[in-house]
Amino acid sequence: MAQARVKPRRESVFAERFAVFAECLLTGVWIAVAALGVVTYPAAFAAGARHLRRRTGHQGGGRREFAADFRAALRGGWAVGLAGWVAAALAWLDVQAVRAGLPGGPLVGAVGLFALLGVAVAGLRAAAVWAPGTPWRGLLADAGRRTVLDPAGSFLLVGGAVLTCCSALLIAPLAVPVLGAVTAAAVAVEERYRRR
Repeated sequence: MAQARVKPRRESVFAERFAVFAECLLTGVWIAVAALGVVTYPAAFAAGARHLRRRTGHQGGGRREFAADFRAALRGGWAVGLAGWVAAALAWLDVQAVRAGLPGGPLVGAVGLFALLGVAVAGLRAAAVWAPGTPWRGLLADAGRRTVLDPAGSFLLVGGAVLTCCSALLIAPLAVPVLGAVTAAAVAVEERYRRR
């Protein structure tokens, strides 16, 4: 008996793109849960970015792989998270000095806020390319250079962060899944930079 040849059914472009969007939203929830440890947010973003890279590369992966990546990223990522909070505290002190009316305060305040944005963008870019066994110090140094050398990508990530903050101000639960979209933007920015 002759067997009928069955062609594998290919999803439409719309269905494939919607699946990636849905995966981004789910990843945002995973990132939010993993970042509840206050200093664990770099590891959470790194695990989320690795998950999204796997999914867009059609390599599979799920909750268990995300958890394993999170544990691996946490080894050095907690120190990066602590340094991020120190930078945020210094920026807050900078803003308080500006509000107190110190001479030269507005200029120093603007520099401090731009520095904080640069640190946040470099952190996102480092998390977007993280892989198990890669030291965070080298990732952050390379990401800092890419942040300066690729201003268009850096401004895209700043826009994503602003969107997340606006989402949190308007509808707080919406900020959770948007974290996955910001992570996807960081992965896309890094892929774009790599292909240049």
